[in-house]
Amino acid sequence: MNKMHSSASASSEKTQSNPTIAGWIVRLSYLLVIAMIFILSGCASQPYDYSALIESKPKTLLVLPPINHSIEVNAPYTFLSTISRPLAEKGYYVLPVAVIDRLMKENGLPTPAEMHQAPLDKIREHTGADAVLYVVIHEWGQKYQVLSSATIVKADMKLIDTQTGTQLWGASIFAQESSSDSQNGIVGALVNAVITQVAGSIVDHTPRLSRNANYHAIQNSYRGLLDGPYKLEGQSVETAK
Repeated sequence: MNKMHSSASASSEKTQSNPTIAGWIVRLSYLLVIAMIFILSGCASQPYDYSALIESKPKTLLVLPPINHSIEVNAPYTFLSTISRPLAEKGYYVLPVAVIDRLMKENGLPTPAEMHQAPLDKIREHTGADAVLYVVIHEWGQKYQVLSSATIVKADMKLIDTQTGTQLWGASIFAQESSSDSQNGIVGALVNAVITQVAGSIVDHTPRLSRNANYHAIQNSYRGLLDGPYKLEGQSVETAK
């Protein structure tokens, strides 16, 4: 009888201790998650190191046609049509992208990949550019799924000093517009996806998304491009619609 009582008591104590241990494990897990959130948010909000850009003080920028890893053949030139204005509004002189494209091709560099291999000293000598913006496009255009479609713009860019080869600034751009926000259930989502696909074949939304993505990357208060020497006092820049 005493053995049975002792066994029951031990079982009861074990049952009571297990929830305590489990509770501590849950609390510890929550603390670790919160700590990771703080670490990641802290990393994301860290200001860019502008020391090289401040020392270089570039005035004239040259934008090369992007290397294109997407399936959209027109992506590089759509991007080029949206990048000069935000750079100019930041206070830099941007060499005409069409003129630079033609100049590179006339000098035996017909593709963006070959243009990106051009020696910096030669670019500086023939164009007078203080820095070159290199861009790599990763995703561009519409993507279709069963119940949705999305228009995506995603690229990386870096600004390189033509005299030293030092990276002065860099950023990633991303913008997405999805058709999956329908509140009408599966049927509504299917109809919306079909309509978006048909409309997307008629109207290209990537120029607008690219303008917005470039604007947010260049104007970002923590990691955006610093004002150039030709920035006008009191000049306001509005997000492209």
